[in-house]
Amino acid sequence: MNSSGESPSARELIALTLDAGSFSSWDVRLPRLPIEESYADELERARQRSREDEAVVTGEGEINGRRVAVIVGEFAFLGGSIGVNAAERIVSAVARATAQRMPILAAPISGGTRMQEGTTAFLQMVKITEAVSKHKAAHLPYLVYLRNPTTGGVFASWGSLGHITVAQTGALIGFLGPKVYRALRGDDFPAGVQTAENLYRHGIVDAVLDPKRLRHVAGDALAIMQSTPPTQRDFHAESLPKTAIPDAWTSIEISRRTDRPGLRSLLHYAASSTVRLSGTGQGESNKTSVISLATLGGHGVVVVGFDRRAQFDLELGPDALRQARRGMALAAELQMPLITVIDTPGAALSREAEEGGLGGEIARCLADLITLPVPTVSVILGEGTGGGALALIPADRVIAARHGWLAPLPPEGASVIRFGSIDRAQEMAETQRVRSADLLEDGIVDQIVEEQPSADVEPAEFCRRLGRAIVTQLDELATSDPANRQLLRANKYQTLGRRSVIALSS
Repeated sequence: MNSSGESPSARELIALTLDAGSFSSWDVRLPRLPIEESYADELERARQRSREDEAVVTGEGEINGRRVAVIVGEFAFLGGSIGVNAAERIVSAVARATAQRMPILAAPISGGTRMQEGTTAFLQMVKITEAVSKHKAAHLPYLVYLRNPTTGGVFASWGSLGHITVAQTGALIGFLGPKVYRALRGDDFPAGVQTAENLYRHGIVDAVLDPKRLRHVAGDALAIMQSTPPTQRDFHAESLPKTAIPDAWTSIEISRRTDRPGLRSLLHYAASSTVRLSGTGQGESNKTSVISLATLGGHGVVVVGFDRRAQFDLELGPDALRQARRGMALAAELQMPLITVIDTPGAALSREAEEGGLGGEIARCLADLITLPVPTVSVILGEGTGGGALALIPADRVIAARHGWLAPLPPEGASVIRFGSIDRAQEMAETQRVRSADLLEDGIVDQIVEEQPSADVEPAEFCRRLGRAIVTQLDELATSDPANRQLLRANKYQTLGRRSVIALSS
C-alpha cells in the first residue's frame, strides 16, 4: 500500500486485478522536458519515492484469459498529477489499445493537473479526452475505477468517460479538491459530498467496491461485452398444455398481483451473468428503472426496463427515462443488442415530473430506440401503461407475456375520460384491445410467451421460458442486415393501423 494506507499502488492494483504473470508494460523511456532545476529535483525525488518514472503505469494483461489494456495512476508520484509526459503516456496507451481493438481498464488516482507545468499541463486533458473518445467511437469498452483520491481535471476528463464507472470504497472524488476549496472559500467543503458512496447514491458511479473486488466486476463486464453466442441451439419446441385465452380484465388483474415476478426476477432466472449499473451518470438515480449488462444464451446484451416492485413506493419519473436512455446509448456505443422490459402502472403524475421534462424524455426515448443501430427486443412483462410503456416499445421484435398488456392509460383512467367514472374500466379494457392476444392480432406483438397458469405461480419456469424466447429472437436478429433491420423496424410503426383503415373503407 502507499504511505496513506488507503489505496494500493499502481503495481499492487495491477497484481490484484490481472491474471498472475500476465502483465506486460507498454511504458517507454520518457523525453526530458525543458524545466527548471527545482522541478527536476522534485521529479527525481518522486521517482525514488514511488519507484516509477511517472504518475501513470500502462500496459496490457489478461482478466480471466481476456486481453485488456490498463492505465493505472500512481499517487506516490507527485500525487498522481498529470503533466505533459504523463499525458503522452496515457494517449499512447489509449491509441495502442484502439489500434489493437482491446478494451481498456483505467484506474486514475490523482490530485489533478500538475501545477509545476501550469496551463500546458491543464490542457493535456483535451488530448486525453480525444483519445478516449476515439476508442469509444471504435465500439471498444472503456471501464473506469476511480481511486482515492480522484479530483480536478483527471476526474473531469478520462475519469468520467467510462461505459462503466465504479469507485473505491470511501474514496474522495470530486472536481474541486477540499484543500483548494478551503483556501479559496475559507471553510471546509460540505462533509459527505465528495465521497464514492454519495456519488453512487446520485447515479454518478455504478458501484462502490474495494480494490480486491475490481477483478471480479471487470471480468464479468468484459465477459458480457465480448461474449459470442453459439452457432447452434439445442432448444426444443416446448409442448405446453392448451389453455383458454384469458379476457383482458383477467390479464390486467393477474398482472397487478404483488408477487408476480418482475425484471429483477427475469434477470435472476434467465441470465447466466449480470453486471448491474446505476443512475444516469449525470447526478440522477431512480430505483424504478434498471440498467444491466447481461448474458442471455451466450448473447451479451444491455437490459433496460422498469422494476415493478420499486414502483410500489416510487413513481416513474423523467430521471428513470434518462436512465433508460443511458442504457440505449451504451448499447449503441458497444454494439450490443438492447432488451427493453415494460412493467409499469404508468409514469409519474406530479409537478416534479412535469418540471423535470417527462414528456420530452418519453419523446427522446422513442427517438433513440426507433433509430438505434443494434438489434432490439422489447418485452411486455406485465402492466404496460401510458407514456412510460410507450417509451420502451418500438423494437425490432416485441414479446408479450400471456398476461402482459399495453394501453394508453389504465382502464380506469380511460373509463373516466369516456364515461366520467371508473365503473366501465373492464369494458374499456376489452374495446381498446389491450391484451396480448389482441396485440398479436393487430401486429403490435410478434410473440406471446405462455404462463402456466400465471407467472406468479411458476416464477422460475416462466422467467426461463421468457428468456429462451428472447434468445430465439436475438439469434434471428443477429443474422439480419443492420440497414434492412432498421428499415423494417421503422416500417412496422409507419404501417401500424393501416389494415384497420382499409378494412373499414372496403
